[in-house]
Order: sequence, then C-alpha cells, then structure tokens
Amino acid sequence: MINEKDRAAMVNRLARIEGQLRGIQKMMAAEAPDCEMVAQQMSAARKALDKAGHTMLACMIEEHIRSGMADEAAELGKLISKYA
Repeated sequence: MINEKDRAAMVNRLARIEGQLRGIQKMMAAEAPDCEMVAQQMSAARKALDKAGHTMLACMIEEHIRSGMADEAAELGKLISKYA
C-alpha cells in the first residue's frame, strides 16, 4: 500500500493539476484567449497527469511484486498495457 508521505505528495500533485485546469478554464473564458498559451497549459497539465498516472502504475506493480502476484510476467504486462 502507498505510504503516507507518497499519498500526501500525490494529493498535492493532483491539487496542482486541478489548479492548472481551473487556470485553463479561466483563460478560455476570456474574450480573446491566447491559443498558444492555452495549448501550453493543456500540455503541461496533461504531462503532469501522465506523471501522476505513471507513479500510480509503479505503485501497483510494486504491490503485485510484494504480494507474490507477479510470478508471471504476463500479469505485469497486463497492468502496463492497461494503464500506461
């Protein structure tokens, strides 16, 4: 299971991503949004969410290894295929 420090870091990361998305919404609500700036912020938010997802995938793989469920490489392959 994810430890308290890592859990808190993930919650903070998700809050920052949420803030980025709210910022994008405000930019889009402007009368003449700067399309390049909006695209940059969308890219940054997407990359941040991808990184958070990769962190959670690593956590799932670690849990499978610790629990002995990773005896078959195919099981880990399924996790990676499903979430990466």
